[in-house]
Amino acid sequence: MFTQDGLILTNSHVVHEAARLAVTLSDGRHMPATLIGEDPASDLAVIRLERAQSDEPGLVAAELGDSQNLRVGQIAIAIGAPYGFQSTVTAGVVSALGRSLRSYSGRLIEDVIQTDASLNPGNSGGPLVDSAGRVIGVNTATILPAQGICFAIGINTAKFVASRLLRDGRIRRSFVGISGQTVPVHRRVVRFYDLPKETGALVLSVEDESPAKRAGLREGDVIVALDSQPVAGVDDLHRLLTEVRVGLSCSLTVLRWTEKLELKVVPEEAR
Repeated sequence: MFTQDGLILTNSHVVHEAARLAVTLSDGRHMPATLIGEDPASDLAVIRLERAQSDEPGLVAAELGDSQNLRVGQIAIAIGAPYGFQSTVTAGVVSALGRSLRSYSGRLIEDVIQTDASLNPGNSGGPLVDSAGRVIGVNTATILPAQGICFAIGINTAKFVASRLLRDGRIRRSFVGISGQTVPVHRRVVRFYDLPKETGALVLSVEDESPAKRAGLREGDVIVALDSQPVAGVDDLHRLLTEVRVGLSCSLTVLRWTEKLELKVVPEEAR
């Protein structure tokens, strides 16, 4: 739960096509819930406890962290109900950042957190927290039969998706047709071009017949700005590629090796 009045973040695949929703609280009470909205493309959903009040006993809003500041090796703690065992806590570390994971809708979820904190069926939608108890991700998947390879959607992505679901009940997106991950930019390049951020979005692949392909974007390019707005990583790019950019000519600032380029791209509406 991320607000005191009963708004809850979870996975889309947990609530998708559910006929009825109910939440079990830590004290054993059951409360009905309604779906505010879901986004299968990021496997995130927001639900609301129907009878929740801001002064409801036992309801405590979790503190949300900042997944942009995560570092490999830091403590990660997963909380959930694997196989029905309520309030199970497992601990590990952040194993890797910037992973890509295909959601059940078929779309690639970018900038996913990899952890070795054990996840099992029933952990989906639960929080991944740091050593201070701040939520840094939403647990979403494991790779079976591998051990210690688990994934969570970064909380910065979840904040953005939740805000749009609360506003519109769904998410409309524009897309340019790339997959990517957040990477650091060499300090000399940052200083030479006076870049506002020290990271960017590395282009891992470019889809055929996509806006990015027509714009001349290549694998290995690092996107550092969109329409002069800094892009510190994939999260920033996702936030900027909203429905208002569909069909509009936009300027992409990219680093190609050590050269800074300005490319024109016309985003299309994501299907």
